Order: sequence, then C-alpha cells, then structure tokens
Amino acid sequence: MTNSFGEFADAKMFLCIGTNMTEAHPVAATFLKNALHKGAKLIVVDPRKQPLAKLADVYCQIKVGSDIAFLNGLMNVIINEGLYDKDFVENRCDNFEAFKVKIMEYPPERAAEISGVDVETIRKVAHMLAAIKPAMLCYTLGITEHTTGKDNVMSTANLQLLLGNMGMPSAGVNPLRGQNNVQGACDMGALPNVFPGYQKVIDPAAREKFEKAWNVKKLPENNGMMMPQMMEGLVDKKVRAFYVFGENLANSEPDIHKVEHELSSAEFLVCQDIFPTETTRFAHVILPAASWSEDNGTFTNSERRVNRVRKVKNPPGDAKPNWWIFKEIARRMGQEWTSNSGPEIWDDEVSVLAPALGGIKYGRIENDGLQWPCPNTDHPGTAFLHRDGVFTHGKGIFNPVDWKAPAEVPDKEYPFVLSTGRRLYQYHTRTQTGRSGLDFLMPEETADISTADAQKLGIQPDERVKVRSRRGEVEVRARVTDEVPPGMVWMSFHFREACANWLTNAVYDPATFTAEYKACAVTVEKI
Repeated sequence: MTNSFGEFADAKMFLCIGTNMTEAHPVAATFLKNALHKGAKLIVVDPRKQPLAKLADVYCQIKVGSDIAFLNGLMNVIINEGLYDKDFVENRCDNFEAFKVKIMEYPPERAAEISGVDVETIRKVAHMLAAIKPAMLCYTLGITEHTTGKDNVMSTANLQLLLGNMGMPSAGVNPLRGQNNVQGACDMGALPNVFPGYQKVIDPAAREKFEKAWNVKKLPENNGMMMPQMMEGLVDKKVRAFYVFGENLANSEPDIHKVEHELSSAEFLVCQDIFPTETTRFAHVILPAASWSEDNGTFTNSERRVNRVRKVKNPPGDAKPNWWIFKEIARRMGQEWTSNSGPEIWDDEVSVLAPALGGIKYGRIENDGLQWPCPNTDHPGTAFLHRDGVFTHGKGIFNPVDWKAPAEVPDKEYPFVLSTGRRLYQYHTRTQTGRSGLDFLMPEETADISTADAQKLGIQPDERVKVRSRRGEVEVRARVTDEVPPGMVWMSFHFREACANWLTNAVYDPATFTAEYKACAVTVEKI
C-alpha cells in the first residue's frame, strides 16, 4: 500500500475495484465502514454484488476481466472534460501525451460495450472521482489474478496519477495483500528477481554486497524461475529438487490434475509446514515447523508495517522454528550462520542489508511497529509514499495499457464464466480453519449462480449440480443468489473435493506469472 489503514478514517472517497474486502479482509473493511459512517463516499467495481457493493454510493457491475477497459473509459471522460489535476500531471508526471493517445481509444461508449457498465454510470463515476479529493483506491486479487494482472495494476496507478491522488494522506493505490505476511515474505526477498529489500538480482553491486554478507562466491547473475516454471520443470527434470515452505500447492494452484502430476514427478520434494496438507502427500521429507505464536519474530502487513510476533507457547512435538530449520540445513551444507533467533536475524542481518529497513530495529517495534521505508534509527517510519509527488524515478510515469480478454471465454460448450475468491468463514485451503471448528459456519463449498440461470436450468436452491471445465469437474450444491449476474458462476477454493482449482485455467500473466484464477469457461449441469 502506498498509504495506511489509519488514513481510512479521514478519507473522503474510496474506489474499491476487484476487492471482496468484507470477506477477504474484514478488519480493513471495518476501517472503511467507519469512514463511511463519517460521510466518505464509496464506489465499488466488481462483477459480483458482494457485501461491499451493498454499501456503495455507486456500484458498477463490470464483466469479468474488463477492468482496463472500464478504467480507461473513466480516464477518457476525465481527460476530455478537463477534470484531471493539470498541475500534478504537468509537474509531477511523465509520458502523459503517449498515455493520452491510448486513452482516446476508449471513449465511454466503447468502455461500456466491453465492461457492461452503461455510459451514464461511467460518466457519473468519473465526475465523482474528479470532484472529491483525495480518494483512496483499494484493490485485491480481483485485479491481479488475470493474465493482464500487471496491466490492471498499472491502470489503477494511471487513474490515481491523473487525479493527483498520490503523495498525500488518504489517497494512493492500496493493494490489500492476499495472505498474512505475504508483504513481509516479499520484503525478505522471497521473489526470484530481488534480494531482501527489493535489491535487484541483476545489479552487480547488490550481488557483490550479498556475496560478501553471505560468504559465498558468484551469486547467479540472472533472475530465477517463477513458481509455474519451477513446477513444470519437475516434469522435464529441469528442476530436480523442490522445497515447498508453507504452501499447499496441491489445492491452491490452478488445474489440480496438472499440479498433482507435477508434484508426483518430483525427484526430491521437501515440505515444511505446521500441519499435513494435500501437498505433503507428495513429499519425500516433511519438516514440522512452529506456527506464528510459537516463536518470536516479525510480520509485515499490507501497509508496510513491521510488527512483532510474540511467542506464547512452545512448539509441539518435533516442530521447530522455521529459521532454526533453515539454519540447521545450512550447517549441514557447510555454512555457520551466526544469528540464533528471529530478533537477531532482523537486527544483525535484515536491517543491516536492506536500506529501506535500516532503521527498524527489534527494540523499536515493541508497540505498534514501524512502516518502511525507515532508513535510520531516528526515522519515524513512512505512513504514505511519494510525498509531494516525488517518486522513486523522480516523476510518476503514465503507462498506456490496452484491454485484452481473458485467455478462456465462454462458448457454446462451456457457456458460463467461472470466477473464484474467498468466503468469510474459511481461509485459503483450510489448513488451519479446517481444524478450528469453523466448519459449523461453513461446512462445504457451493456454486453461486444467478436466479435467472437457475430457473433456466431447472436448478433449485441447495440442489447438487456438476460444474465442469476443460480440466475437470466437481459436484457441489447450488447457491442461487442475485449476487452474481447471469452467465457467471462463483466459487472458492477452500474445500478439497469441491475446490474451484479442479476447474481453473493454468495460464499466467506473462510478467508476474500470477494465474488467471478469476476467469475460465465452465458449464453447469443439473444432476
């Protein structure tokens, strides 16, 4: 997030696009609801009339995968009617003219045809955004889990630059991260193209720095493989050993049949987790790990805040802290790492090697943590980024992007679009919530279909149906609801037997390699 949750309270406007915040991020949604009670306006853009839509001043029910066309249509109105922040664009941004040329290709009439949102609503939303400043833009996986995910994100940034909603409180582009500490994992370099603190692998100076710190020679000069490439490499033996740390890939990745073939092809598979999962069934070695409350350490949340994790109990049985497991493996491979706890690792390694985290010492995060960038120990942390329109590159850069349809669209044989997400009472693949007693609130998966489609197919509420794609099929109860539009089916991936990922399409954004969980073609059959 460029901004902070604390700024929600003073926000005048929210644009929430591709985010089921009330179910996927209920705490953040509480901050938003409090702001609405104080008078903030809300625009919700989502294919599904999820709970947040019911609170909106304007709800735009776009077609799945049409986000760029819709956003470009808004910006067409804003530019053509001279509603954009001219001072910010002229003095704080680059590449506006090339960007404008592309935006002119998306008049509201074309945007309406692609997105399904009528022209007058597009104009109304554009006028509201231009009239109320600052506005916070929030998105979640509904923006990123597409083959155009990177371009979708660029489009949200383009809009906020155009409106001058950057570099100030209660503004910015604010992605709500998909899992706890996914932000922290990225900060620590759990990506194939960066070292800790987002220092590039391809930068010779960064490599030299980490070679010295890690006492190794010749770190790789090129970016590593992304996860889909690694898993496909298990089959053709380009990858011979695979280490899965805290991920249940056999449920969470698209096209489970394909995933299970890849995992079963592994020459050597290690899983490190707190419970047995569908993925550990394929492991040659399982390393039992401590959970979040069984060791001292840190989490970093969506707003870049590094918080303490405090130990409240000892790990059960043979379970050990994750850092201890990694350190012991390294010791057996000839490396003697000096840090001997999570706090030591942070203070002696992380904050020393990552400039943006340099001022975050374990002793400074006792209370409410600190937000990076925090370059030195006198720094109070950074609540919002790009203050006064000063960006990493100096100026904000407009990126012209085109709309492209999802990789798989409905046809005669598979006439519905399946989109997936999360439900309030379960989490991810239920590794934890499936053991916590929450099944009494949500004991099984459903396929959410519209009232019109249910009547057309002769399907009654709670009747079992078969949902089938080109990759697999599941039997599941039908949830007949007006939350989804005709022609759409919505499911989650929480439950194994009725997991949406038996159906989803293993295609990816070419830059980020994020899977297109939000769009594939299916048919629904009455059993």
